[in-house]
Amino acid sequence: MDEKDKNLTGEADDAGLFPEIFDGKHKVIPIVTGGDEPQEETEVPEVIPILTLRSSVLFPGAITPITVGRDKSISLVRAVNAEGGILGAVLQRESEVEDPSPSDMYKVGTAARIIKILEMPNGNLTVILNGLEKIEICEYVATEPYFKARVTALRDTPPDMTTIEFEALVDSIRDVALNIINVSPTMPKEAAFAIKNIDSRRGIINFICSNMELTDEDRQSLLEAPGLLARARKLLEILIREQQLVDLKNQIQERVKQEIDKQQRDYYLQQQMRTIQDELGDGSDADVDKMRETAKKKNWPREVAETFEKELQKIERLSPSVAEYSVQMNYLQLLLELPWNTLTSDNLDMRCAREQLDHDHFGLDEVKERILEHLAVIKLKGDLKSPILCLYGPPGVGKTSLGKSVAAALDRKFSRISLGGLHDESEIRGHRRTYIGAMPGRIIQTIRRCGSSNPVIILDEVDKVTASNHGDPSSALLEVLDPEQNTTFHDNYLDMEYDLSKVLFIATANNIANIAPALRDRMEMINIPGYLPEEKVRIALEHLLPKQCEAHGIREQELILSPELVEKIITGYTREAGVRTLDKQLAKIARARAKQIAFEEAFAPQLTEADVEKMLGIPKFLREEYDVSGLTGVVTGLAWTEVGGDILYIESCLTPGKGKVSLTGNLGDVMKESATIAHEWVMAHYKELGIDPAVFEKNDINIHVPEGAIPKDGPSAGITMVTSIVSTYTGRKVRERVAMTGETTLRGRVMPVGGIKEKILAAKRAGIETLILSEENRKEIADIKPEYIEGLTFHYVRSNDEVLDLALEPR
Repeated sequence: MDEKDKNLTGEADDAGLFPEIFDGKHKVIPIVTGGDEPQEETEVPEVIPILTLRSSVLFPGAITPITVGRDKSISLVRAVNAEGGILGAVLQRESEVEDPSPSDMYKVGTAARIIKILEMPNGNLTVILNGLEKIEICEYVATEPYFKARVTALRDTPPDMTTIEFEALVDSIRDVALNIINVSPTMPKEAAFAIKNIDSRRGIINFICSNMELTDEDRQSLLEAPGLLARARKLLEILIREQQLVDLKNQIQERVKQEIDKQQRDYYLQQQMRTIQDELGDGSDADVDKMRETAKKKNWPREVAETFEKELQKIERLSPSVAEYSVQMNYLQLLLELPWNTLTSDNLDMRCAREQLDHDHFGLDEVKERILEHLAVIKLKGDLKSPILCLYGPPGVGKTSLGKSVAAALDRKFSRISLGGLHDESEIRGHRRTYIGAMPGRIIQTIRRCGSSNPVIILDEVDKVTASNHGDPSSALLEVLDPEQNTTFHDNYLDMEYDLSKVLFIATANNIANIAPALRDRMEMINIPGYLPEEKVRIALEHLLPKQCEAHGIREQELILSPELVEKIITGYTREAGVRTLDKQLAKIARARAKQIAFEEAFAPQLTEADVEKMLGIPKFLREEYDVSGLTGVVTGLAWTEVGGDILYIESCLTPGKGKVSLTGNLGDVMKESATIAHEWVMAHYKELGIDPAVFEKNDINIHVPEGAIPKDGPSAGITMVTSIVSTYTGRKVRERVAMTGETTLRGRVMPVGGIKEKILAAKRAGIETLILSEENRKEIADIKPEYIEGLTFHYVRSNDEVLDLALEPR
């Protein structure tokens, strides 16, 4: 707002709560207010000029200086002063309105007489007005050259000056006003002197209404109050509210002041501490100097050195008390602790490496050969980007523990990262360095913990990584596990590239179908199938039993198991492809023997079958023996499960009916489709098979897979179902000790299936002698060790007709 357009009440010079009147020599003349006696009524003309006020309210009996600057207002004041008449002082509703209209004005104002006019240097006029009577505007009769309106005088209703209520109101108003002046830092203390020396109750009310720091709306509401008593009540209400606001404001300011004082005090003490630490050669500067000295010894890339120095200079400008200081220190500590170009020397003694691998693990020849190939290339070439190996197979076959053996064979540092249930991408890539709890990803943390840039790191359970709203960790692993990309792996916390190409990553998984195809494509997949019973016996005697004896404090001669007894434990108490449950059972036996030793009971070191049954209880599993010799409609199939291979019986029978086909045994959608295809193929080739077509119309057939509580699914039972259905319809018996696996099509072609090795192990455990497989599975048999298939006869077929000729006896 421009200065000349501003109406001021107590806003210039020392007016404040002390309105002052100036004569020509600027001499201060005190305000004169009426006493408590009723004042003489003033004759207010019916039509008077109206002076618009921007932000001031004139009260009856009050003398107030008003600065006017608008042309209309200046003309009005000069005209009224020349005539010695009366004007009306009325507040406009919005002070920002430059040229108000009658609708912009309040209806209630005050009739006033001009006492004096002072010419200001800037061209404005300061007018000293004496409030006479409260008026109400009835209507405006002219707007030019200034407002004129027809008004009605509203004389304040005088209260009974002897009433206790009015006297108490005035005393309360005086006390609250004095209290506001005392606690408010912006109020002049001389105002308290003025309030104390005004004896008139009417005068004190109008004085406070005119001069306290109130809003225009509050002043106008006080002016419009119907009588002095109502004005006093409303004034006390407003003053109490203002007092509460002043108290609250002071409390806030005091709290802010205390906080600022504390910060200044802390800063002063920190500066003193820094000075003392500088003198003693200790403290944060000493830490910075120590970091700089350590950095000089680091063999890291130039980019890292430049970043480190830049971040170090930044921390020198920070106070240790700020939160960013600890974040910055942690980041610098990470840069120093990371083994940028620190490598451990590989053990390139091939014979020693082979002995180490054979000593720690029985079998696993394919994995061992792959590691030895890697060592051979490093020995010949001197460098090799580490490939990403993925070991997949059933639980308990030694995938995770193999990593330790590989690290020992290479003489490298070893660490393991569990990815099971990981659903946050920042766990791999790290968090951005924007808050106190930020940290690097697991890859960088593991390398820092290892202390070398070429450790062996096991990425355990890579098939159990899950996506969520925090990102897909599998996508982050793509960069980690790609030999062409991981030379420039970017961690969000580190915010620099780190070379992971020297790291030998070994991933493990149970089911590769759960691994994202893009991630699976970046790894070398190595299958670790289940162990033969003979292999489990050797593993138990050479590895597991000695480990449990040592863990339970049992000497070697105090616990002896024969190979035959270990085999009974394997078949009776475990059903798995690996040896994890076997290890638990041996631990249970070791605990029982440790208890006997501790109680000093008599025992024989050599355990018997009765001792094992006493320690482990009744055998939980029956041996998977073939027990369907010479039956019609019952065929032995082979299935793959996550714990290894298993044999599966497919049964079918006819009942009188109308050709309905029933499927039972908790079958999945794939096996249901296989049964439907098998039955349709049999019906389509009834002539070649020698089946009377009337049988299809007069009988229902039920196809059942026992153990219905166990869900069963998979594309490997097609030819087994064809054989069972044909045997049932024709009455031809199934040959003894024959098992098969393979899928069929509607044209009778036998399709290849997976999990061949696990299925062969299951067949051998069950005493099967003859196996029928797809011709396309022949190449997989060639890769299996001869001892695995010793005693088994394999037949490779292309069509269902060949399967039936091999599996069914002649009519």
